[in-house]
Amino acid sequence: MQGMDGKQFDRQMFPVLQEKTFLLCVGAAKCATSWLHDYLGSKPEVTVSPLKEVHFFDARYPVNALGDADDFAMTRLDFHLQQAGRAATNLKDRPTFQASVDRAQMIYDDSAYFAHFARLCTGETTCCCDLTPAYSVIGADGFHFVRDFFASQDSNLKPLFLMRDPVDRFWSQLRHMQQMNPDRDVIGNWRNAITAPALLARADYRGVVTTLDRIFPSEKLLYLFYETMFETDHALRDLCSFAELPFSPGVPMRVRNETTFKAAIPERVQAALLHTLRPQYEFCRERFGARIPETWLS
Repeated sequence: MQGMDGKQFDRQMFPVLQEKTFLLCVGAAKCATSWLHDYLGSKPEVTVSPLKEVHFFDARYPVNALGDADDFAMTRLDFHLQQAGRAATNLKDRPTFQASVDRAQMIYDDSAYFAHFARLCTGETTCCCDLTPAYSVIGADGFHFVRDFFASQDSNLKPLFLMRDPVDRFWSQLRHMQQMNPDRDVIGNWRNAITAPALLARADYRGVVTTLDRIFPSEKLLYLFYETMFETDHALRDLCSFAELPFSPGVPMRVRNETTFKAAIPERVQAALLHTLRPQYEFCRERFGARIPETWLS
């Protein structure tokens, strides 16, 4: 089968996936997607990847990538192969090792993406879920491919996009990058960071939302806000209804993948970010109106 962008992929069918809901969380980064992975993964009706972030589509549309997703997949697989004990025994016993093998196969076999989730499905599964925030920057060509790719399986694809106060989210991402790369002094070089195309693409709610709105039917899209995920159960109820899942309350916010590098945002940085991201605030207020959390800066 060929997608709109001319990319070819084999129509290898996985009957276990047909007509199942496939929740594809496409971002944004630093919006509690790790917590959401745990919440959804606790439901017997939901199949999530042990990898949490599969990084399949951004590997194919890497224009705004922050790293090479396929190289990372091989590094992770090598890590598992180097662990103490017999590799074959470890592979039998460790779901993340098994998932890492699946992800390595996706480098050369597109059908391995669906095979991964098909292997993980149980008799109770009604919904599969891939939460990879980097999908937010794959662009229109990438999302056209996503749409056509899932159509090849007759899956009920439902993209989800989470948003957070743009300045707060951007600063959280900078702190996370500083934590992961302490020698690069991302915080000290914040002026470069707030003009970096790959980082600005992750902050471009307007670009992501308008692209999703154009490519997917409105009834197949859900937009939620990080700040309201834990205030009441309304957001989770909306999510469960959207994914056709029974509602269950979430556990109190237990931070996952927390950025341990703490630094209050300096006033000059906040002002610069607010200036840069003001169009995002304006777009969101026009597009979502009263749904915008009161705590947003602008």
